[in-house]
Amino acid sequence: MKKGRRYLEAAKLIEKTKLYDLEEAAQLIKQTASAKFDETVEAHLKLGVDGRHADQQVRGAVVLPHGTGKDVKVLVFAKGDKVEQALAAGADYAGGDELVPKIQNEGWLDFDVVIATPDMMGVVGRLGRVLGPKGLMPNPKAGTVTPDVEKAIADVKAGKIEYRLDKANIIHVPVGKASFTVEQIADNFRALMDAVIKAKPSSAKGQYLKSVTITSTMGPGIKLNTTKFGSADSAAK
Repeated sequence: MKKGRRYLEAAKLIEKTKLYDLEEAAQLIKQTASAKFDETVEAHLKLGVDGRHADQQVRGAVVLPHGTGKDVKVLVFAKGDKVEQALAAGADYAGGDELVPKIQNEGWLDFDVVIATPDMMGVVGRLGRVLGPKGLMPNPKAGTVTPDVEKAIADVKAGKIEYRLDKANIIHVPVGKASFTVEQIADNFRALMDAVIKAKPSSAKGQYLKSVTITSTMGPGIKLNTTKFGSADSAAK
Protein backbone atom coordinates (compact mmCIF):
# COMPACT_ATOMS: atom_id res chain seq x y z
CA MET A 1 0.00 0.00 0.00
CA LYS A 2 1.37 3.40 -0.98
CA LYS A 3 2.20 5.63 1.98
CA GLY A 4 1.11 9.28 2.05
CA ARG A 5 3.41 12.29 2.11
CA ARG A 6 2.79 12.99 5.81
CA TYR A 7 3.67 9.42 6.75
CA LEU A 8 6.86 9.50 4.71
CA GLU A 9 7.91 12.82 6.25
CA ALA A 10 7.24 11.43 9.74
CA ALA A 11 9.15 8.23 8.99
CA LYS A 12 12.30 10.26 8.26
CA LEU A 13 12.42 11.23 11.95
CA ILE A 14 12.68 7.59 13.06
CA GLU A 15 15.72 5.31 12.79
CA LYS A 16 14.36 1.92 11.74
CA THR A 17 17.09 -0.09 13.44
CA LYS A 18 17.16 1.87 16.71
CA LEU A 19 15.47 0.67 19.89
CA TYR A 20 14.19 3.80 21.60
CA ASP A 21 13.78 4.56 25.29
CA LEU A 22 10.15 5.14 26.27
CA GLU A 23 10.24 8.92 26.83
CA GLU A 24 12.11 9.52 23.57
CA ALA A 25 9.59 7.36 21.72
CA ALA A 26 6.66 9.21 23.31
CA GLN A 27 8.18 12.53 22.20
CA LEU A 28 8.54 11.19 18.65
CA ILE A 29 4.92 10.01 18.69
CA LYS A 30 3.84 13.57 19.41
CA GLN A 31 6.08 14.90 16.61
CA THR A 32 4.93 12.38 14.01
CA ALA A 33 1.17 12.53 14.72
CA SER A 34 0.19 15.04 12.05
CA ALA A 35 -3.45 14.16 11.28
CA LYS A 36 -6.20 16.76 11.74
CA PHE A 37 -7.77 14.64 14.51
CA ASP A 38 -6.32 13.65 17.88
CA GLU A 39 -4.60 10.39 16.96
CA THR A 40 -4.71 7.40 19.28
CA VAL A 41 -1.38 6.14 20.62
CA GLU A 42 -1.26 2.37 20.19
CA ALA A 43 0.99 -0.28 21.72
CA HIS A 44 1.83 -3.50 19.86
CA LEU A 45 3.51 -6.23 21.93
CA LYS A 46 4.84 -9.37 20.23
CA LEU A 47 5.16 -12.07 22.88
CA GLY A 48 7.22 -15.26 22.95
CA VAL A 49 4.27 -17.51 23.76
CA ASP A 50 1.95 -19.78 21.79
CA GLY A 51 -1.61 -18.66 22.43
CA ARG A 52 -2.97 -21.87 20.86
CA HIS A 53 -2.15 -23.54 24.17
CA ALA A 54 -4.47 -22.71 27.07
CA ASP A 55 -1.58 -22.52 29.53
CA GLN A 56 0.16 -19.85 27.40
CA GLN A 57 -2.74 -17.47 27.00
CA VAL A 58 -2.05 -13.89 28.07
CA ARG A 59 -5.19 -11.96 28.88
CA GLY A 60 -6.28 -9.42 31.45
CA ALA A 61 -7.15 -5.80 32.06
CA VAL A 62 -5.46 -2.74 33.50
CA VAL A 63 -6.64 0.76 34.43
CA LEU A 64 -4.43 3.32 32.69
CA PRO A 65 -3.53 6.10 35.16
CA HIS A 66 -4.41 8.85 32.67
CA GLY A 67 -7.23 7.05 30.85
CA THR A 68 -7.43 6.43 27.12
CA GLY A 69 -8.59 9.89 26.10
CA LYS A 70 -11.73 8.34 24.68
CA ASP A 71 -15.30 8.67 25.93
CA VAL A 72 -16.20 5.00 26.43
CA LYS A 73 -19.81 3.88 26.00
CA VAL A 74 -20.78 1.10 28.40
CA LEU A 75 -23.60 -1.43 28.06
CA VAL A 76 -24.56 -3.44 31.16
CA PHE A 77 -26.59 -6.66 31.13
CA ALA A 78 -28.38 -6.96 34.46
CA LYS A 79 -31.82 -7.37 35.96
CA GLY A 80 -33.87 -5.99 38.81
CA ASP A 81 -32.26 -3.28 40.93
CA LYS A 82 -28.92 -3.81 39.20
CA VAL A 83 -30.24 -2.08 36.07
CA GLU A 84 -30.96 1.14 37.98
CA GLN A 85 -27.65 0.81 39.86
CA ALA A 86 -25.78 0.52 36.56
CA LEU A 87 -27.44 3.60 35.05
CA ALA A 88 -26.85 5.59 38.23
CA ALA A 89 -23.18 4.56 38.16
CA GLY A 90 -22.71 5.96 34.65
CA ALA A 91 -23.63 3.13 32.29
CA ASP A 92 -24.82 4.45 28.94
CA TYR A 93 -27.25 1.55 28.51
CA ALA A 94 -28.51 -1.19 30.82
CA GLY A 95 -31.08 -3.95 30.49
CA GLY A 96 -31.67 -7.64 29.95
CA ASP A 97 -33.39 -9.96 27.48
CA GLU A 98 -35.00 -7.09 25.58
CA LEU A 99 -31.56 -6.01 24.31
CA VAL A 100 -30.83 -9.33 22.59
CA PRO A 101 -33.00 -8.86 19.46
CA LYS A 102 -31.85 -5.25 19.16
CA ILE A 103 -28.23 -6.44 18.91
CA GLN A 104 -28.90 -9.72 17.09
CA ASN A 105 -31.49 -8.58 14.54
CA GLU A 106 -31.05 -4.82 14.24
CA GLY A 107 -27.24 -4.77 14.38
CA TRP A 108 -27.18 -2.29 17.26
CA LEU A 109 -23.58 -1.94 18.49
CA ASP A 110 -23.42 1.63 19.80
CA PHE A 111 -21.17 0.72 22.74
CA ASP A 112 -17.47 0.04 23.41
CA VAL A 113 -17.58 -2.24 26.47
CA VAL A 114 -20.11 -4.82 27.67
CA ILE A 115 -20.41 -5.65 31.38
CA ALA A 116 -22.67 -8.40 32.72
CA THR A 117 -23.71 -9.72 36.11
CA PRO A 118 -23.00 -13.48 36.43
CA ASP A 119 -26.72 -14.36 36.39
CA MET A 120 -27.05 -12.73 32.94
CA MET A 121 -24.35 -14.74 31.15
CA GLY A 122 -26.92 -17.22 29.90
CA VAL A 123 -28.60 -14.35 28.06
CA VAL A 124 -25.35 -12.76 26.90
CA GLY A 125 -24.12 -16.15 25.68
CA ARG A 126 -26.78 -16.03 22.95
CA LEU A 127 -24.93 -13.03 21.52
CA GLY A 128 -21.55 -14.78 21.35
CA ARG A 129 -21.46 -14.87 17.54
CA VAL A 130 -22.02 -11.11 17.38
CA LEU A 131 -20.03 -9.86 20.37
CA GLY A 132 -17.19 -12.42 20.27
CA PRO A 133 -15.57 -11.47 16.94
CA LYS A 134 -15.69 -7.79 17.95
CA GLY A 135 -13.95 -8.44 21.27
CA LEU A 136 -17.03 -7.29 23.20
CA MET A 137 -17.90 -10.50 25.03
CA PRO A 138 -17.83 -10.02 28.82
CA ASN A 139 -15.10 -12.03 30.55
CA PRO A 140 -14.33 -12.66 34.24
CA LYS A 141 -10.57 -12.20 33.68
CA ALA A 142 -11.19 -8.72 32.34
CA GLY A 143 -13.51 -7.90 35.23
CA THR A 144 -16.49 -7.46 32.95
CA VAL A 145 -18.46 -10.38 34.43
CA THR A 146 -19.09 -9.27 38.00
CA PRO A 147 -21.86 -8.66 40.55
CA ASP A 148 -20.21 -5.31 41.37
CA VAL A 149 -21.34 -3.44 38.27
CA GLU A 150 -20.71 -0.04 39.86
CA LYS A 151 -16.98 -0.71 40.30
CA ALA A 152 -16.71 -2.26 36.83
CA ILE A 153 -18.31 0.83 35.25
CA ALA A 154 -16.09 3.18 37.26
CA ASP A 155 -12.96 1.29 36.16
CA VAL A 156 -13.94 1.32 32.49
CA LYS A 157 -14.84 5.00 32.54
CA ALA A 158 -11.53 5.76 34.30
CA GLY A 159 -9.52 4.17 31.50
CA LYS A 160 -9.57 0.42 31.96
CA ILE A 161 -8.42 -1.47 28.88
CA GLU A 162 -8.47 -5.18 28.13
CA TYR A 163 -5.45 -6.85 26.57
CA ARG A 164 -5.22 -10.27 24.93
CA LEU A 165 -3.27 -12.09 22.26
CA ASP A 166 -4.36 -12.17 18.65
CA LYS A 167 -3.67 -15.20 16.42
CA ALA A 168 -0.12 -13.99 15.78
CA ASN A 169 0.58 -13.75 19.55
CA ILE A 170 0.54 -9.94 19.46
CA ILE A 171 -1.29 -7.65 21.87
CA HIS A 172 -2.74 -4.44 20.34
CA VAL A 173 -4.09 -1.82 22.75
CA PRO A 174 -4.59 1.97 23.00
CA VAL A 175 -2.46 3.76 25.61
CA GLY A 176 -3.63 7.34 25.15
CA LYS A 177 -3.86 10.17 22.65
CA ALA A 178 -1.24 12.19 20.79
CA SER A 179 -2.46 15.26 22.71
CA PHE A 180 -1.31 13.66 25.99
CA THR A 181 1.97 14.84 27.51
CA VAL A 182 5.08 12.69 27.16
CA GLU A 183 4.75 11.85 30.87
CA GLN A 184 1.11 10.75 30.50
CA ILE A 185 1.90 8.48 27.55
CA ALA A 186 4.88 7.01 29.40
CA ASP A 187 2.89 6.45 32.62
CA ASN A 188 0.10 4.67 30.75
CA PHE A 189 2.57 2.53 28.82
CA ARG A 190 4.39 1.48 31.99
CA ALA A 191 1.08 0.48 33.60
CA LEU A 192 0.32 -1.74 30.59
CA MET A 193 3.80 -3.29 30.59
CA ASP A 194 3.66 -4.02 34.32
CA ALA A 195 0.35 -5.84 33.86
CA VAL A 196 1.52 -7.86 30.84
CA ILE A 197 4.76 -8.86 32.56
CA LYS A 198 2.86 -9.98 35.67
CA ALA A 199 0.59 -12.02 33.39
CA LYS A 200 3.51 -14.01 31.96
CA PRO A 201 2.49 -17.70 31.90
CA SER A 202 4.70 -19.98 33.99
CA SER A 203 4.90 -22.33 31.00
CA ALA A 204 6.39 -19.62 28.72
CA LYS A 205 10.02 -20.37 27.85
CA GLY A 206 12.72 -18.15 26.38
CA GLN A 207 12.26 -14.49 25.52
CA TYR A 208 8.85 -13.23 26.64
CA LEU A 209 8.93 -9.74 25.08
CA LYS A 210 9.89 -10.38 21.45
CA SER A 211 9.27 -6.80 20.31
CA VAL A 212 7.47 -3.73 21.60
CA THR A 213 6.31 -0.98 19.24
CA ILE A 214 4.27 2.17 19.75
CA THR A 215 2.65 4.19 17.02
CA SER A 216 -0.02 6.80 16.45
CA THR A 217 -3.08 6.04 14.32
CA MET A 218 -1.56 7.42 11.11
CA GLY A 219 2.12 7.42 12.06
CA PRO A 220 5.05 5.02 11.66
CA GLY A 221 5.95 2.45 14.31
CA ILE A 222 8.67 3.18 16.86
CA LYS A 223 10.45 0.16 18.38
CA LEU A 224 11.26 0.26 22.08
CA ASN A 225 14.14 -1.07 24.11
CA THR A 226 12.45 -3.92 26.02
CA THR A 227 15.27 -4.38 28.54
CA LYS A 228 13.86 -1.46 30.56
CA PHE A 229 10.60 -3.25 31.36
CA GLY A 230 10.94 -5.43 34.43
CA SER A 231 12.71 -8.77 34.65
CA ALA A 232 10.35 -10.85 32.52
CA ASP A 233 13.10 -11.84 30.11
CA SER A 234 16.11 -11.89 32.40
CA ALA A 235 14.40 -14.63 34.40
CA ALA A 236 13.87 -16.66 31.26
CA LYS A 237 17.40 -16.47 29.89
